Amino acid sequence: MRKTILLLFAFLLLLVYCKSMAQTLPLIPLPTHLTMSEGNFTITENTVIVKPKGYFASETQQLNNLLAKGLGKKLREESTFSGMAIQLIHDASITNVEGYTLEINASKITIAASEPAGIFHAVETIRQLLPPAIERGAKFKKFVLPALKINDAPAFAWRGMHLDVSRHFFSIDYLKTFLDRMALYKMNKLHLHLTDDEGWRIEIKKYPKLTEQGAWRVFDKNDSACMKRAKDNPDFAIDKEHIIQRDGKTLYGGFYTQTEMKALVAYAAAKHIDIIPEIDMPGHMMAAITAYPFLTCNGENKRGELFTKPICPCNETTFEFAENIFSEIMDIFPSKFIHIGGDEVDRSDWAKSAACKALMEREGIKDLPALQSYFINRMERFFNSKGRKLIGWDEIIEGGISNTAIVMYWRTWVPEAPIKAAKNGNQVIMTPGEPLYFDNPADQYSIYKIYHFNTIPKAISGEQTKQFIGAQANIWAENIPSEKRADYMAMPRMTALAEMLWTNQADEYESYTKRLLLQYKRLDALHVNYRLPDLPGMINENVFTDADTLAIKKPLDDMRIFYTTDGSIPTTKANELKKYLIINTTQSLKLAAFMPNGLRGDIYQLNFKKKSYIEAVQNTSTKPGLLCSYYKDFFKKVGFMNGKTADSTFTAENIIVPSTVKAPSFGLQYRGYIDIPADGIYSFYLTCDDGGILRIANEETVNNDGLHSAAEKNGQVALRKGLQSFALDFIEGGGGFTLKLKYSVNGSTPTEVPSSWFKN
Repeated sequence: MRKTILLLFAFLLLLVYCKSMAQTLPLIPLPTHLTMSEGNFTITENTVIVKPKGYFASETQQLNNLLAKGLGKKLREESTFSGMAIQLIHDASITNVEGYTLEINASKITIAASEPAGIFHAVETIRQLLPPAIERGAKFKKFVLPALKINDAPAFAWRGMHLDVSRHFFSIDYLKTFLDRMALYKMNKLHLHLTDDEGWRIEIKKYPKLTEQGAWRVFDKNDSACMKRAKDNPDFAIDKEHIIQRDGKTLYGGFYTQTEMKALVAYAAAKHIDIIPEIDMPGHMMAAITAYPFLTCNGENKRGELFTKPICPCNETTFEFAENIFSEIMDIFPSKFIHIGGDEVDRSDWAKSAACKALMEREGIKDLPALQSYFINRMERFFNSKGRKLIGWDEIIEGGISNTAIVMYWRTWVPEAPIKAAKNGNQVIMTPGEPLYFDNPADQYSIYKIYHFNTIPKAISGEQTKQFIGAQANIWAENIPSEKRADYMAMPRMTALAEMLWTNQADEYESYTKRLLLQYKRLDALHVNYRLPDLPGMINENVFTDADTLAIKKPLDDMRIFYTTDGSIPTTKANELKKYLIINTTQSLKLAAFMPNGLRGDIYQLNFKKKSYIEAVQNTSTKPGLLCSYYKDFFKKVGFMNGKTADSTFTAENIIVPSTVKAPSFGLQYRGYIDIPADGIYSFYLTCDDGGILRIANEETVNNDGLHSAAEKNGQVALRKGLQSFALDFIEGGGGFTLKLKYSVNGSTPTEVPSSWFKN
């Protein structure tokens, strides 16, 4: 018995050791099954690649090119060899088309897969095991790889990234670079948003004006906003190569020729990435309508109350146009998936159209959502006749769709949409705005939320889980005018998404964060303009009673932190925060982290105020909860609620928007007291989508006002024990809301404010 216990204990120690060792490997995504062994294999210029006859020619070449980049010469390739070798094996028993096995021991490296994609993913795993400097062409006499066994396959078939090239244009060279980074992390779908109101980006030979006119524009409001931000951050400068002079006007834009795009498709295919084109219709078609006005019901091309006017689904000329467009698209893109958009359609003009009224009566179409479905369903039949599958944003389910269309879920405020689609029999791709819109600014919680995202909603079980084929992150480019900014928004968030979709093991998050730190050297070598890790513990509004100490634990060893006190943007010529800074007067700092290669992190503005403790309010007749006033209206700022008459009032137990609040746009005002349990410096963390302002003891503690996506801001207040006045104003402008309030005291870990603290 004792011997059995000792053996079991030794086995458990070995498992812990292997897992600990795996965390030291710079692998993202983490392989499904990985076992470390003793020893290593050394690759030199004398190592031979053994490839199976008739299989994996392209992947063998890519492996050889990778190694030659560091060794300075290609390895000899043979069909048989008995010495030190890297052997590729065709193994039909590996059922997952992207799965592979990789074994490294002292005598050889063995890679096995049933399909080329599996071999390619194994090559990318080996790439991550090689020194990061190989990415910039550094030369080595040998590579030493650790002994291990990997049995690997993805959890989800759809592991995607989306890039909007309409709002701002990106070069073919950048798209290749983007594909390279996707391949490194085993992503396999690139969704290109090729057309929108702001620009048509793909050559269509039958309709040349789509690019002659539709690919170019004068600077719009988004361009102007980016130019303004570029004064403080050069990443917001519009790439000059996409600006031209024509007829005395400065125009911005560009487009891809069919030849260029076919070459890009081939480049992606070699990396086993499928490019999915999106031609967005019937809405978001202003660029096309400008060139071809016959596409509308009434000839108008303008913005409606919320969105631009769409093309008309009631004229045969519209379908002729659409089918001609997609016929050329299908000649360029071999993908079986074609995205038609179908989102944010202003259908109001359809109701006024005589042609639409006649069509609806003739076809028995009961309402405008069903009229949009008539358009989508008819286009799907055309796609199917060409052997393609239609994808649309989740609005396409509103008027009824076939169960063969694929639904891409994005509207977080309509949580029932993916469930409804699954019940209808549709396959679903998850891409909700929170947390998978990478154009939303990242913060210290972004990586965690992506890594822990559930691709299969909790309400789904049984066979319906198979209909959720994966997820993707979307990068909408209204505020992303440069390739550097696109890098910054995508990385390193893409790595969290890649591991979530490949490995899908939320309990590996701690391991992932350690492995992510190992990835930054490779990203540096690849010249990725990634977002630096967040500086921990930053408080926007700080208070102190005597003195405060600013000390920051640097996430990366070679990171340096510089600050200014005059309001200017910090550079490496500013004051350096080396260990700590004692603050004993009211002042403001701006600080940022810098890397040796010049990368700059986010700029933090920290305000420090010397204050006395605020005395408690004397009130003995309180009741539990806060009084809450509910306004069913649209507000751009929380202050616009002042002077309005509330539609209703109720008592709220805590800072949660109750289910009874159903207006699409609304405002809430929470009023009462917060019962402070002990004297201290209290930090409050207010997360809002859209805006909110927190006041404690009649002082503005956190200002998170305005219409924006979910973002956290924080502030401090020095409070005596007892009741302190509490006021929180919150607004939701439409499109889904978030409201959270946490606190910490004297530097403790932030946590939810207990309901028992709230009184009125």
